[in-house]
Parts: sequence; structure tokens; C-alpha cells
Amino acid sequence: MIDLGVVAGEASGDLLGAHFVGALKQRFPHLHAAGIAGPRLVRAGVDAVYPSEKLAVNGYVEVLRHLPELLWIRSRVTRYFLRERPRAFVGIDAPDFNFTLETKLRQAGIPTLHFVSPSIWAWRPERIHRIAQAVSHMLVVFPFEEAIYREAGIPVTYVGHPLADMIPLQSDTAAAKTALGLAAGPVVALLPGSRVNEVTRHARLMLDAAVRIRRHHPDAQFVLPAATEAAARVVREAGQGLDLSLHILAGQSHAALAACDVALVASGTATLEAALYKKPMVITYRVPALTARLMRKKALLPWIGLPNILAREFVVPERVQEAATAENLANDALAWLEDAPRREAVAERFHAMHLSLRQDASARIAETVAPYLEGPR
Repeated sequence: MIDLGVVAGEASGDLLGAHFVGALKQRFPHLHAAGIAGPRLVRAGVDAVYPSEKLAVNGYVEVLRHLPELLWIRSRVTRYFLRERPRAFVGIDAPDFNFTLETKLRQAGIPTLHFVSPSIWAWRPERIHRIAQAVSHMLVVFPFEEAIYREAGIPVTYVGHPLADMIPLQSDTAAAKTALGLAAGPVVALLPGSRVNEVTRHARLMLDAAVRIRRHHPDAQFVLPAATEAAARVVREAGQGLDLSLHILAGQSHAALAACDVALVASGTATLEAALYKKPMVITYRVPALTARLMRKKALLPWIGLPNILAREFVVPERVQEAATAENLANDALAWLEDAPRREAVAERFHAMHLSLRQDASARIAETVAPYLEGPR
């Protein structure tokens, strides 16, 4: 029997989960946790029944392509948890996978907590009804989310965002450049996404934008953190024949953000990381045309990037789908590089955002989960 069941959907969930599991381990040194986990959760002491990368699929079209394997994994892991009967289960992100699993576990009497609310405030608000059936307690990372769940009668705790705790309130850009061996001159971080399919869609777009930026700044250098070797291969293939001072890093996204003067970032958690490093950015995203049409029909907000959603305005530009061109990305990046007062103003906005999200999330999550793990079986 295990104490805690965990399912983390991808690299970001693996990172977020590892910190609160570590906090729980301090309180419960003999905690036995198991589930779908990535390398960070494994290092934190979670037994991986399946690797998190199996769930790293996004978009309607992409999910349909991988649906048979996803359904098979969910069936197997559901049987595993029903057999092992953990004291509590925490689903970390991966809502479409986890909510079905959580519903079955909750019906079987296993308390289910979900960490990181899906963006029901941005699209697909009808999911609140499914969440009410699946989740015993929702753990939210943004302050405005708490009221949504309270109004729906779902127990909820605002825990803040673990990244806001991990990332320093101030970072030394010059020192970060030196640590990466970068020369003088502007540094542009290129973050095309963590999944290989995201990198495939965005790598050449960002590299073409980098070529345009370098025409205006011949001394510009570009850092691109690749989450995996497979992603790095995609980048190298996309960059063949381009005249760029490109540094492909093995992971090290935080090092790249600390060192850069401006970032081109695929929409997702990386946009929040860039904001927490107080960096001006251009947010972009491309998906297959069918996926884009379906998502637009359900969109509730004019923004897709987390910094803009939190600010409730376009504090940084977004270039999505048809507007995601190398020319637009380059022009937006150049506008940041050429306007120091604008860079300082957005850094101040991001500093205030950082303070609001810095709540010692791992400790708060551990406090919420702990009562489920105490007492006799």
C-alpha cells in the first residue's frame, strides 16, 4: 500500500510536484509515494509507475493521435491506485487525464486533490461541473482563481506559485551572462516550448526572427534551452545554414532567462518564468489549424500569455497563429531592445506580480495534504 498517489503530466508538473513532495517528506520521512512521475519527482522519492513524458501531449489533434496509448495508461494506473488505495491522491495539472482518474478514485473513497487549476477562466468554463465530481480539494496558484471555486462550492486553497518561491526576486543579468560564457552585446533567449511537437512548430520561426534581429544588432547572441536531446536535435536541424551566434543549452531555461535582455517565448509556463525574471518578452504560439479553430470558439479572454492574464492587459505583445511570423517577432523584440524606459516599466510590473505569487507554495500544499496522511489506516 502507498501513502500518496501522484500523476504529473509533463516537465512543468514534474518540477512543481517535486517541491511539495519534498516538503511532505520533511514532515513524513517514511512517506511512500508513487504514480506517473518525471525525473524530478523520482529524485524527490516518488516511485514512477509510468514516466510523465507519456502524458506530454497537447491540442485536440495531437491528443487524438495518441489517444489509444493515453487511455491504456489511464486504465492501468487507475487499477494500480484502486489496488494500492493511497491515503490521498494529488493530480498535478494534466486535467483531461487526471479528472477522469480522480473521479474514479473519489467514488472509491480515496480523497483527491488537484494542483494547478485548468484555465476555466480562459476557455471551457463548463469544466467546473466535471471538477466538482472529480476533486475533493483544489489547490490554485493564482489569487483570482480562489473565488471561482468557492462560488462553485468546491473546497479550495490558494497556495501561490512554486516558481515564484524558486526564482529570486532579483537576479544579476551580467553575472548570468558570464556564467554562460556570453560576450558583450544583447542576449536574446529563445524558448520554443518543452515538448518536441512545440519545438518543431516554433524553432524555425524563432531562429528566422533571430536572423532578422542580428541584422540590426550584429553582436546579438541567442540562447536556446532545449528540454531534451530530441528537442535539441530539432533545433539543430532547423538552424542549419543560418548565420547565428546560437548557444543551445541542455535545459537551463532559468539560466537563459537570467542572462537575456529580451525573450521570445512559446505560450505556457515559460512566460511566467520570464516574467518572474523581470524580462521583457514576446509571446508566441502555433498549433495545427483545426486545433486553433476549435480553441478560438471556446476562448473567453483576449490574452493567452500568463503575464498578460495576470495583469489583465497586454503588458507584453502576443503573436499567435497567423500573426506568428519571424518579421513580427523580430520587430517586437527590437522594440524592447531600443526602449529602456519601457523595459524598466515592465520589470516593475513583473516585480509586483512576483510578490503576489510568492507564498511558500510547497509548505502550503504540504499543510493542505498532511491531514489526509495522518492517523491510522
